Amino acid sequence: QVQLVESGGGLVQAGGSLRLSCAASGVTFSTAALGWFRRAPGKERAFVAAISRNGLNTAYEDSVKGRFTISRDSAKNTMYLQMDSLKPEDTAVYYCAAVITSYFFTTYSKTNEYDHWGEGTQVTVSS
Repeated sequence: QVQLVESGGGLVQAGGSLRLSCAASGVTFSTAALGWFRRAPGKERAFVAAISRNGLNTAYEDSVKGRFTISRDSAKNTMYLQMDSLKPEDTAVYYCAAVITSYFFTTYSKTNEYDHWGEGTQVTVSS
């Protein structure tokens, strides 16, 4: 059974940084493409960033480009989201997601492309 567990959320002032982690178990990590999504208050869950199965391709939602960095560590079965220059509009519950894929270089940006989800971690950015 695949389990994804997020950590690293919290309260930070605007301009600050946080690093989210997503620990995976029950899956051969190298067979999964991974992604981060977020749900802001009153909004739908939305794409933030994605990384391919082999870690060589990444994709970002436009508003986080240049501020957020997605990465993965296969030795630790963990994915990360480094978030810098945080803004109040980044406040949301952040979710990690995984999909088993045979495509090494593909990133996935739609919620319905993912099979497995974590429970989420709250990120709050104060102004």
